[in-house]
Amino acid sequence: MAPPYSNGNGYGYPTSTSASYDYGYSRNNNNGDFQSICDDILAGARTMLERLWGYANGRGRHTAWSLVMKAGHQVKRNLTRRRLLSFPHLLVVLWMLIMLWGERWVFASRVQSCDWDHWEDWPAGAKPHRLIFVADPQIIDPHSYPGRPWPLNPLTMTITDNYMRRSYIQLQKVLHPDTVFFLGDLFDGGREWKTAHGNFDDPEWARDHRPADERKHLKEWRRKYGEDYWLQEYARFGDIFYDNWNLGGLFPGPGQRGRKLISSLPGNHDLGFGAEVKLPARHRFNAYFGETNRVDVIGNHTFVSVDTVSLSADTSNMNGQIDLKPIYGPVQEFLQEVKSTKRKAVQKEVRFWKGEVEELPFEQKVEDLDTADYKNLPTLDKGESAPDFPTILLTHVPLHRDPGTPCGPMREHWPPAKVPKGQTAPVIPDHRNAISVSGGYQYQNVLNLDDSINLIKSIGNVIHAFSGDDHDYCELVHTPEQGNVREITVKSFSMAMGVPTPGFQMVSLYNPIDEQGNPIPGSPKTTLQTHLCLLPSQLSTYMMYAVLGILSVLILIARAFLVPVLNLQPFALDPDQQTPSAILPIFKAKTEGDDRGAYDVKPTSSGTSSSKFPSARVSSARTRGQSISNGLGPQSRAASPNTKSKTSSGKWGWGQNRGPRIEIRRDAYYDTGKERDAWKPASRNRSTIGLVGRELWTSTWRVAWMVLLFFAYLTYKG
Repeated sequence: MAPPYSNGNGYGYPTSTSASYDYGYSRNNNNGDFQSICDDILAGARTMLERLWGYANGRGRHTAWSLVMKAGHQVKRNLTRRRLLSFPHLLVVLWMLIMLWGERWVFASRVQSCDWDHWEDWPAGAKPHRLIFVADPQIIDPHSYPGRPWPLNPLTMTITDNYMRRSYIQLQKVLHPDTVFFLGDLFDGGREWKTAHGNFDDPEWARDHRPADERKHLKEWRRKYGEDYWLQEYARFGDIFYDNWNLGGLFPGPGQRGRKLISSLPGNHDLGFGAEVKLPARHRFNAYFGETNRVDVIGNHTFVSVDTVSLSADTSNMNGQIDLKPIYGPVQEFLQEVKSTKRKAVQKEVRFWKGEVEELPFEQKVEDLDTADYKNLPTLDKGESAPDFPTILLTHVPLHRDPGTPCGPMREHWPPAKVPKGQTAPVIPDHRNAISVSGGYQYQNVLNLDDSINLIKSIGNVIHAFSGDDHDYCELVHTPEQGNVREITVKSFSMAMGVPTPGFQMVSLYNPIDEQGNPIPGSPKTTLQTHLCLLPSQLSTYMMYAVLGILSVLILIARAFLVPVLNLQPFALDPDQQTPSAILPIFKAKTEGDDRGAYDVKPTSSGTSSSKFPSARVSSARTRGQSISNGLGPQSRAASPNTKSKTSSGKWGWGQNRGPRIEIRRDAYYDTGKERDAWKPASRNRSTIGLVGRELWTSTWRVAWMVLLFFAYLTYKG
C-alpha cells in the first residue's frame, strides 16, 4: 500500500502526465527572479543610505567640522594687518586698476574724445540732428569659427559681446545720438540658421560653391541650429543694442522730432548674396527688423535704405539660367517708386512741422463705381517740382569703383602709397589702400557698375552714401557716371572682424527749411558733417596685460630673493608648528609601569614612522637621557609638559609613585659617533632656497588667482 503522501505510483511527486503539467511555472519563476532583483537593489540602496547617514552623523560630521575649523584658522591667519597690506596684495590692487581701465574706463575715455562739440562746425545757434552709423556688429556664433572647441567659442562670443556692449553703452551715455542706423551684417551666421518654414537647402547649382570647411559642418548646423537658435541670437543682439537704447535719454536733442533706432538694412551674412539669397531668411529678417527697403526723413535729409544684396541677383551670372525675380523683384519695384516715395515723405515732414496732420484728409462721399473719378485723388506727391531734401543712400555693399581706387589716409589695413616727389595727387592705382574688387561664396566686395549707376539715377539727388561690409574705413568721391557721390565705408563695430581698431561713424545734419520745405537763404551749403570715432584696440589692451603679467612675475621673483637677503617680512605663512607623531612616546618613565602621559595629546603629522624609530631599550635610556639632560640644561626640564599638573606636582617631574622622566629626542636615535656637544635641538629654519621657493610660489599664486577672479567678475558683469 502506498504511503498517504503518495500519488499512487509509490512516490510523493506528481505524475508527469501532460494533462497535469503546469506550463506556467516559467512565467512565475521569471516574476520571482525579477522580484528578487528588485529586492536586492532596494536592500543595497537601503544599506548604502544607512552607511551614508551613519558616516554623516559620525566621522563625516567630524571631518566636515575639522575642515571648517582649518578653513577658519587659515582665514584668521590671512586677515592680519601685515598679511592684508602685503606687497602681493598691493600688486593685486594695481592689476585691478589696470583691468578697470582696460575693461571699463578706456571705453568712456575714447568715446568722450569724440564728443560732438570737439568737431562740429555749424553757425552759432544751430540745432543739428546727431546721427551715428554702426556697421557690421556681426555677433559671433558657431559659423564664425567652425570646429573651434568648447570653451573657446563661448569665451570668444562673451568677450566680443562685452566689447560691443561696453562701447555701445558709452556711445549712448556720452553722445546721446538722436538716431542710430545699422548698416547690415547684424549676425555672422544668420543666413545659415534655418527657418521654421520654407526650403533652406542650398540649390543644386550652388552646392559646390560652399567652402569645404563649411560643408563638413553643414549637417550639424542644420540639426542643431534652427529657428529657436536664431531667436536666441535675436535676443542676444537686442540685449546688446536694444536694451541699452534708453541710456541715451528718452528725449531727442533740441529742435529734433524724436529718437530713432533703425536696424532693418540687411547684409550678406544675414540673407546671403545675389542669386544665393535665402528667401526664408529674408522673410524672417523683415518680420523682426522691418522692411529692408525704406525711406526715412531725418534731420531734413532723406535716407534711402536699399537691400543691395538682393538687388545684385539681377546682374548675377545665374540670372539667365534660373528665375531670380523673387529675389531682386521687390527691390526693383521699390526703386521704380522711390522718387515719389521720397517726395511724399518730405511733405509729411513739412506738414508735421507746420502743425498739420501728416496724411491728407479724404472727402467722405458715396459714388458709383462706374462713375467714380480715380484720376484726381488727393496726393502728397506734387511732382518733380516739389521740394526735395538732400538724399543719403544707405547700402551694405559699397558702390562700384575701379580696382586700386585708394581709400585715403584713415584706412587702417594699409596707409596710402608714398606720393612721388613733385606729385600732389594720390597714387592711383593703390591696391593695398583700396577695397579689393572681387567676390566669392556669398559675398562681393563692391556692387556691379550697372547696379551702382541704377541706384544713383533711380533715387536721385544723392549727395552722400554710407556703406559697410569691408570692416575698415574707406572714403572716396565716385566718378561723374555715378553722380560724383561721396561715399564712406564705415568701420566695423566689432573687435573680431580683422581690424585691430573698431569704430563708428558720427554724422551731424543741419538743413534749416522754410514752410514749403525749401532751404532758408543763407543756410550752409554743406548740410552734413562726419567724424570717425575710434574705439579701443582690444589687442593693445591684452598686450598691456601680457607685459604687466611678465613684469609682475619678475618683480615677485626679485622680491622672493630679497626676502632672506634684506630680512623682509615674508608673505608666505609659516606652517603650523606641530609636535611629532603621537605614535611614538616623547617621554620615557624612569620607573617601570609609569608610562601615563608618555604620548603627546596633540594631533600631529605622521612624518615620523614607528618603523623608522624603534622603541629605545631601557639599558640605553639612562645614558642617553643624561647626555641630553647635560647638554640642554634647564631647557630639557622645562620641556616636560606635566610640570604644573596636579598629579605630578613633585619637584623636577617627580610625582606620586613616579620617578623622573627622560625626554626622548628624535635625534637621540642617530648615533653618529660625535661628541655630546654635537647634540643640539633640530633646526626649524628652512634653507634659503626653500624659503625663496615658498615665497615665490605663495605670492605668485595669490596674485594670479585674485587677478583671474576679478577678470572673470568683470567678464561676467559684461
